[in-house]
Amino acid sequence: MSPSPLRARLSAVRQRLRSRFTRFGSLKRLYPVNPSFGLGKGTPVDRYYIERFLDSQREVIRGRVLEIGDRRYTEKYGAGVTSSDVLHFVEDSPDATIIADIADCPQIPADSFDCIILVQTLHYVFDMRSAVSELHRIVAPGGHVLCTVPGISQISRYDMDRWGDRWRLTSLSATELFATAFDPTRTSVATHGNVLASICFLEGIVAEKLLPRELDTHDEDYQLLVTIDAAKNRQ
Repeated sequence: MSPSPLRARLSAVRQRLRSRFTRFGSLKRLYPVNPSFGLGKGTPVDRYYIERFLDSQREVIRGRVLEIGDRRYTEKYGAGVTSSDVLHFVEDSPDATIIADIADCPQIPADSFDCIILVQTLHYVFDMRSAVSELHRIVAPGGHVLCTVPGISQISRYDMDRWGDRWRLTSLSATELFATAFDPTRTSVATHGNVLASICFLEGIVAEKLLPRELDTHDEDYQLLVTIDAAKNRQ
């Protein structure tokens, strides 16, 4: 039985309206679903990409390893770690073995570490170029700096109120920044994310709420996270 002319016209109108207007649903709001990146509800979307990146780099997380903030990723992804140090900016950090500013740390000898893990930290540093120079100085020849930086992200209020949340990077700026100290031919920069993943991250909707294909689809124009693997030339 064919639809009535009126029903057919109404259906055509609905189709035109759907194509013209976006249906925001419950996301048409002034405040996020979870203002803390989804912490406490599951895995924040940026951490999904961070952990995949570090998991893919297990073979270089070995020997003398330095991690910024704590040693969670050294312990989770390290293979053949012979020593584990933690650098922090503040003196009362419970895990820190080194208290220093990563942009100016002359107390750390050159060529000290085989791997440095710098997760979501570089963007807090005002002088990022000096920080990259210091990273190059203290990593050993043949060693790797594994770094992640936000591309699309809200401000971290916790960090802003303590030491500052300053920068967001793109694949281009990350490439140019690390080229000031590291050999570009031994530096790999990649981006992660898409528009849906970015929206969910900004809303604090956790990775467990998305399908694998929704997380793993890559769109170069929506760089939620930028990852860098920079290796120091062997002497």
